[in-house]
Amino acid sequence: MADTTDAAVLITDAQGLVVYHNSGFSRMFGWTLDEVRGQHGPTLLARQASEEFFASIRKALLAGRSVKVDELIISKEGRRHWCNLVCNPVTDPEGEWLYTISVLLDITRTKIYEVLNNRVLEAMARDLPLIEVLEMVCEEVEQIAPEISASILQVDDEGVLHPLASPSLPFSYSSQLDGVVIGPSVGSCGTAAWRKEPVLVLDIATDPLWADYKHLILPLGYRSCWSTPIMNKDSKVLGTFAFYYRESGPHVASAFHQQLVQACIYLCALAMEREQTRLRIRHLAYYDALTGLPNRSLLQASADQLLQQQHSESQSAAVLFIDLDRFKHVNDSLGHSGGDALLCAVADRIKGLLRHAGIAGRLSGDEFVMVLPHTDCEHIGLLIERVQSTLTQPLHLKDTAVDVSASIGVAVYPQDGHDIETLIHRADMAMYQAKKAGRGRFSFFSKEMNSLAKERLGLEQALRQALVGDDGTLHLHYQPQVDIVTGRLYGVEALARWRHPLLGDISPERFIPLAEETGLIGILGHWAMKTACAQMRQWREAGLEVPTVAVNMSPLNFHNLHLPALVADTLSLNALPPSSLTLELTESLLLEANPAVLKTIETLNEYGVRLSLDDFGSGYSSLSYLRSLPISELKLDQSFVADLAHDAAERNLSAAILGIGESLGLTVIAEGVETTVQLETLREQGYPVVQGYLFSKPLSPTAFEQWLRASDFCRRAPPYDTGVSNSAA
Repeated sequence: MADTTDAAVLITDAQGLVVYHNSGFSRMFGWTLDEVRGQHGPTLLARQASEEFFASIRKALLAGRSVKVDELIISKEGRRHWCNLVCNPVTDPEGEWLYTISVLLDITRTKIYEVLNNRVLEAMARDLPLIEVLEMVCEEVEQIAPEISASILQVDDEGVLHPLASPSLPFSYSSQLDGVVIGPSVGSCGTAAWRKEPVLVLDIATDPLWADYKHLILPLGYRSCWSTPIMNKDSKVLGTFAFYYRESGPHVASAFHQQLVQACIYLCALAMEREQTRLRIRHLAYYDALTGLPNRSLLQASADQLLQQQHSESQSAAVLFIDLDRFKHVNDSLGHSGGDALLCAVADRIKGLLRHAGIAGRLSGDEFVMVLPHTDCEHIGLLIERVQSTLTQPLHLKDTAVDVSASIGVAVYPQDGHDIETLIHRADMAMYQAKKAGRGRFSFFSKEMNSLAKERLGLEQALRQALVGDDGTLHLHYQPQVDIVTGRLYGVEALARWRHPLLGDISPERFIPLAEETGLIGILGHWAMKTACAQMRQWREAGLEVPTVAVNMSPLNFHNLHLPALVADTLSLNALPPSSLTLELTESLLLEANPAVLKTIETLNEYGVRLSLDDFGSGYSSLSYLRSLPISELKLDQSFVADLAHDAAERNLSAAILGIGESLGLTVIAEGVETTVQLETLREQGYPVVQGYLFSKPLSPTAFEQWLRASDFCRRAPPYDTGVSNSAA
């Protein structure tokens, strides 16, 4: 009866010496009865137990009580077994203890899951590296089954093997598996990953699956290998879990080993998926999701380390701030998907430039940064040429040829800064300098540029204060526009002037571009319109006849759908008719063809406000838009007036522009008239209205009022003697 049970039965005498065991005991632990008869049973089975443990069992048995224990048992081969142990004492009629019958139930499989699960989860909770967790799994398996050498390989997204853990295999062997691609005949592991099923090779020397790899493993004494794929819940292969054996026989891939595999592959999959999740989270935190380049945080951290290394080696480094030219045009033309494709293509080209050294990252939008070590001033020019040449190579997106170019700003470590934040900022400043010079240019940061930047920042802050304050530092001057035929005042143009409290008068050529770059130009345009209308009301209340005031407005103002309402409110507040205000727009606005802009212009025209196209001929005007837009005036750019007396081509151009204006029923105003010769030429060509220093420089409101009251200019016919010489003007 004892031999028919799977449980191990052991009988020992009162001294603990083995008297009998059943066949289940032999199957479980590997000992025959002859090998253990007469040996001390407790010591044989529980060699690691303490004397206190044995004493407690003897005490219970002497008292006639049964003992139940879950204990770790050591077999003949040194293999660990977990068993449920029940010891029952056998006594004679007088109650004297004669024998002990011990029944052992194998609970190894349950214990394997429990122990491995606890240890792996504890290791992951301590955030140990993946390799350490998997090494621990292999070591636990090898302690339970010493005849096994365990190995865990990773399979990446491209199907390439990478060693992770193999504590008993030489590093020289594992390292040669790194980079091997899985396939139908790639040893046990590569084939198991390919087939997505376990692969058992009993004889490595003769099996064709190992034909290309047996020379690596046979010299190490291994003869067979069993590999099982590690897969996630979506049946994607994450890696392989392999047992190597020095012999081939019935014990290879035994039921016990299968228990070990089943206990381990789930935990391995859990640990590997957790690592992938951790890496994805890290990637999202430190890498740009679109291009895969480092984001600002990782770029700064990596660049700081690179600069520290450069400092220790007394080497220089270059920081390149790259901004794509006309990226918005690509985004508008091909859509956001096209813009994203362009950014990815540029990122790939930048990565290709970093094969040898350096780091790169994407800051935002179409801005990239490269940090290149060991870059001295002698070679940096060649380096930038190589970068520009790479970036400007032909590119096709959505079957459309895209012209790629970039403006690049350069700052050099340590001359231009000692930390990456400063260097990026200064390279950014240099990039803006390059962009001003045109497409595809580059510029180096300089101390002068830094001084200008600080000055520019101070001016920006002062300009903001001037726009919100009412201290009079920002004010308007007015230049007369004269009707050549009647000699009377046609109107005035309002021109912004700024007197800085410390720097004095700031030229419009300086603060107008500053307002455009800083986004203040829209506020400046609104301020100018309100101020000019308020001044018109004061003049009319004083009895001065000023027909109209022209105010320059930026394209940004016309993008505002509320501009017509703002204009109407301002005119109403000052009791002015719409015809008393002329808004000047630039030719660049015509190129946008923005429906919102066209709607704003139409609404203003319907309200009765006059519209004038400023600096005509200096940009890229479209005659088709000129014909369709409700414009009442054209202003001939002063560059055409300057050489009228000496250049026949200029005279022909001015005559042609006048012809265009007249054919469209527009009033054409010539700007920049400074000499009587220019005036006479324009009069002969038929220009109706002129403006310039020949008549008056831009004047303050009070000075203009005095000029208008004191002069009989507006009542006299040509020739026009202003009493002001060109030099004085």
